[in-house]
Amino acid sequence: MAIEIERKYIVRDDAWRRSEIGSAPIEQGYFARTPLVKARVRIFGDNAYITLKSANATGALSRQEFEYKIPKSDAAEMIRQFSVETPIRKVRYDVPFEGNIWTVDVFEGANAGLVLAEIELESADQAITLPPWVGDEVTNDPRYENSSLARSPFTTWSKDGETSKGA
Repeated sequence: MAIEIERKYIVRDDAWRRSEIGSAPIEQGYFARTPLVKARVRIFGDNAYITLKSANATGALSRQEFEYKIPKSDAAEMIRQFSVETPIRKVRYDVPFEGNIWTVDVFEGANAGLVLAEIELESADQAITLPPWVGDEVTNDPRYENSSLARSPFTTWSKDGETSKGA
């Protein structure tokens, strides 16, 4: 069993693009969701995975994650046949900053306009320096979970100033 510890932020501008060192397209579909677990299939570049993630406890940075590599052709068929909502599409960029590799997700389709940065941590209390292109933290805002974005896409949210768009 693996433990995932991550923090997530809105990206405020394009300054991260000057430091990006690689990218890959991602397509992922969710096929099961219970109060205890979310199950997804993801095509990430040339690889594919099936993943089970425990639900986030309010205020918690960590959760259990089980991820297994599967054939890409199987993943494409699973996404096509079993996704309970429209699949998430995004491009993930790797961006080094102060000794850490940040991932920046630029969403497409129904979530176009949303840009999020994540950092995976070794421990929940690990100190990090935030890049200048990072804005508000949304780690504990369930609207920004990928499974929530599949169900309630960013472009359908109220535009009354409660939400922010990255660049």
